[in-house]
Amino acid sequence: MVFRFLKIFFVVIITFNLSTISYSKDAPASFADLAEKLMPSVVNISTSQTVVTKSNPFPGLEFPPGSPFEDMFKDFGTPQKRKAYALGSGFIIDEKGIVITNNHVIKDADDILVRVNGDKEYEATIIGTDPLSDIAVLQIQSKDKFLPVKFGDSDKARIGDWVIAIGNPFGLGGTVTAGIISARNRNIGMTRYEDFIQTDASINQGNSGGPLFNMDGNVIGINTAILGQSGSIGIGFSIPSNNAKIVIDQLIKYGETKRGWLGVRIQYVTKEIAEAEKLNKPRGAFVQSVADGSPSDKGGIKAGDIILEFDGKLINEMKELPLIVAQTEVGKTVDVKIWRNQREVIKKVKLGRLETSEDFNIKKAEGPKTTVIEGLKITVRALTEQDIEARNLPKETTGAVITKIENDSPINYLNTNNIIVEAQKKKIKTVGDLKNIVNSALRSSDKTILIAIYNNQSQRRYIGVKLD
Repeated sequence: MVFRFLKIFFVVIITFNLSTISYSKDAPASFADLAEKLMPSVVNISTSQTVVTKSNPFPGLEFPPGSPFEDMFKDFGTPQKRKAYALGSGFIIDEKGIVITNNHVIKDADDILVRVNGDKEYEATIIGTDPLSDIAVLQIQSKDKFLPVKFGDSDKARIGDWVIAIGNPFGLGGTVTAGIISARNRNIGMTRYEDFIQTDASINQGNSGGPLFNMDGNVIGINTAILGQSGSIGIGFSIPSNNAKIVIDQLIKYGETKRGWLGVRIQYVTKEIAEAEKLNKPRGAFVQSVADGSPSDKGGIKAGDIILEFDGKLINEMKELPLIVAQTEVGKTVDVKIWRNQREVIKKVKLGRLETSEDFNIKKAEGPKTTVIEGLKITVRALTEQDIEARNLPKETTGAVITKIENDSPINYLNTNNIIVEAQKKKIKTVGDLKNIVNSALRSSDKTILIAIYNNQSQRRYIGVKLD
């Protein structure tokens, strides 16, 4: 009897162990062979640009924002030119020297230099850029043949999969870090079309534009952003390769992007909206308005509709719709399932092209007004109601959104899209408020300033800054 019990117990243990093994994989013994194979395809990118600033001809005078004297004297300063330098990473996808990186790595650059395999340096030109997805395609100016890497299928990447990142952090080229995929489908409010892969592989300043590899040696992401003020804290974000490849193929073929356009303004479906519309749960994208003459207008979509499906793809949250539409072929007729009058209705819509739409061109032409805060060496714009809604901030929030940070800024450890809401314990109601407070601090003896920000995860914190 005892023997029979032990036999059964032994069989159960064996079965349990086998089932455990079938759902797990051992950690790699080493990444050395994979890293050695991939290193020649990862490049270091350095850029330079000429920055022109004007010194204040009357340093003792400050004018309130909007004052006619501000415009009268702003052109009297002495122009001062200086060179600004930036570092980044990239990777080769064609033996003829086509390189992929982030748009913010090469934006406004006068010269772009690409260092291959740590020793040979080449000049590069821009094939095409896409600020909306933060992707740029470069061409190395050489007849040499290069070793390319291939894109993998980022849709198959799973949370917990091993990945390695190779790049140029802090100018230390050829740096390999390893980790796992920590999360998928992250949205951090950095670009219009976001669907980031989150990883704990160490990513720092200078890694931007570099590749995130799977264990097959294929690129499944482009390293783009980090969470943290002074380096990696184990939270980095990469553009999925499947999303990036659509943009890259268009930039190589056309020199520009061709995104699908629906022509609607949308918002989240809240619990209250779902209840009012008798929808079973909050899902889809609520249509705020429809542009006149847009594909949606012609297809019969109206304000107040809730878009539940687009071209056969479920829309679980509002943020999913813009990316799905943008990745759909221009001119394609798609089925759009909407919720109207407490029932599902299907509308057929022929997509237009976003980049040629009147709405897009008006936004591009106008653009948000930006202001340079010379004391902090940053560029900012006013916080808008759209920012507050998108970032889920308190409705009474006011402040200045950082749009550009110089390399030698005293707050270069912050990120663009961070929001400055206070300075010296005073609420920033306008960009002019920030400018005046910084200028006052510059004239003080200790030249320090205390600012409060919201980071890109909408977390509030205070920072002490020593001004130059």
